[in-house]
Amino acid sequence: MEIRPNRVRRKLEAGETALVAGGFTHADDIDAFGPNGFDGIWLEGEHGPVDAADLGNLTRACDVWGMTSVVRVNKNDQGLIYRTLDRGAQAIVVPHVDSAAEAQNFVDGGKFPPLGKRGLFTSRQGYGVADYLEQANDETLLIALIEDIKAWNNLDEILAVEGIGVFFVAPADFAASMGHIGDMGHVDVQAKIDDALSRIVASGRTAGTLAMNNNVARYADMGVRFFFTVAGPWIESGARAFAEQAKGSG
Repeated sequence: MEIRPNRVRRKLEAGETALVAGGFTHADDIDAFGPNGFDGIWLEGEHGPVDAADLGNLTRACDVWGMTSVVRVNKNDQGLIYRTLDRGAQAIVVPHVDSAAEAQNFVDGGKFPPLGKRGLFTSRQGYGVADYLEQANDETLLIALIEDIKAWNNLDEILAVEGIGVFFVAPADFAASMGHIGDMGHVDVQAKIDDALSRIVASGRTAGTLAMNNNVARYADMGVRFFFTVAGPWIESGARAFAEQAKGSG
């Protein structure tokens, strides 16, 4: 049996754009979303309910549709990182990667030797794959969140760390770290975010960010190729449009 391919990683390595959607907490919801053609599903383990007991079914639902299971953990802990991979995640998101040392710790937890120090165990992605330990590093995607002004200051050193596939600029915490909590659109915040994304792209690494319908084209023009979006605003806008038309018909 061949190892299951990581669709997001494969697309990024081919120079293509990868689309990842979040806001799903149940395997049935992921299954229902599957036909929409997105490349991955973001499973929220920092601010949401996802934990190790859930991951088997959630990642299996992603596997059914060939979508990459992207799990955000709540801290840069090697044991937590590789346990999440063992439960079936194909990609790991680590918050607040503010230095080269923290980026290297992420790699150490997320990659098997010789690239890292991940504990040797065949994850559920490795069932039936005879050489899983040899192939796993090539199908595991590590996504570092650049979400503090400290990370912006250290960005060049962070970008020099090998093994991280996406450097994701996260706007909300970035704004808060600059003293503009809740104001992601502040001109100074947007200038720093744009600068960070531009520097990531210029370095030859892959840039990612949170995007919605009103700004995804601008970020794409900047060279961002990993996009995370959430389903909530789509549901809200669709519900409002439906309600308005229903009232109008009366």
